Amino acid sequence: MRVCSDGRVSDAIDSPVVESDPAALRAVAVTVASEAAAHVRRRRAELVGAEGPFGGEADAVQTKSSGTDPVTVADTETEDLIRSRLRQLRPGDAFLGEESGCSDGLGADGVGGTGIQWVVDPIDGTVNFVYGIPAYAVSVAARIDGISVAGAVVDVASGDLYSAAVGLGATRTDAEGVVTRLRCTPVADLALVLVATGFSYSAERRAVQGRFVAELLPQVRDIRRIGAAALDLCMVASGRVDAHYEHGLNPWDWAAGALIASEAGAEVRLPIGFGDQGEIMTASAPGVAEAFAAALAKIGATAPVPA
Repeated sequence: MRVCSDGRVSDAIDSPVVESDPAALRAVAVTVASEAAAHVRRRRAELVGAEGPFGGEADAVQTKSSGTDPVTVADTETEDLIRSRLRQLRPGDAFLGEESGCSDGLGADGVGGTGIQWVVDPIDGTVNFVYGIPAYAVSVAARIDGISVAGAVVDVASGDLYSAAVGLGATRTDAEGVVTRLRCTPVADLALVLVATGFSYSAERRAVQGRFVAELLPQVRDIRRIGAAALDLCMVASGRVDAHYEHGLNPWDWAAGALIASEAGAEVRLPIGFGDQGEIMTASAPGVAEAFAAALAKIGATAPVPA
């Protein structure tokens, strides 16, 4: 596959890719994320039967960090599929997946021999996936020295494919193949900002996040909680919301989406490390970035929120 100058995607990748430039890595991310999304779409149709959601397979849904944090057989299958495809297309690269962590002969720092690490969320929005709410995505990103340089997010239900490479902009390709170059909204008034956010699976952190929402809500147009951070960030990029913030995200939640938002013009603040530190991640349209950051600071939301 290659990504053309106008953002169109053509040709199928069927042999290992050795390039490390962002455009080549973007093409791999698009290929792998698209194949994985097709698998997720197919598996959900198989798993939802006459006995109700996931009634046909034993142990199809389990839990991770808490009793409200699910992982499904489709999550683990999809991550295995992505890892296998990346082994074929990018042998020697590092891998960091939500379900399995670092693997494939990597050192403790998660860096492979090529210096490139793939960061993967096989299904971002698993609760939505389980309930049949059409807001869940596959997220695949390539990082060098901990910085995302290429990535793709596929909205499984709609078929929209978001992708970006550093310095090359961000696009959305819809299910009909129509490509749109992404730009944030031109909003300049905090009172008109539509904000996306999300909540932790930790009851203690959720209580604090709820207080932040109560204090922020009177200052903005409204708040949306979609349930998939990768899609929230793509919505910032496409102008479907004006800003996003959330505490306690992990790299696989934002590695691709944050790059897509940034390449669409968003001001992005990334957390350091993993979500257990409870740091904030923000992305906002440039015309309100300063005001949005000030509003979050005023209510104390820029400080980490322990779980």
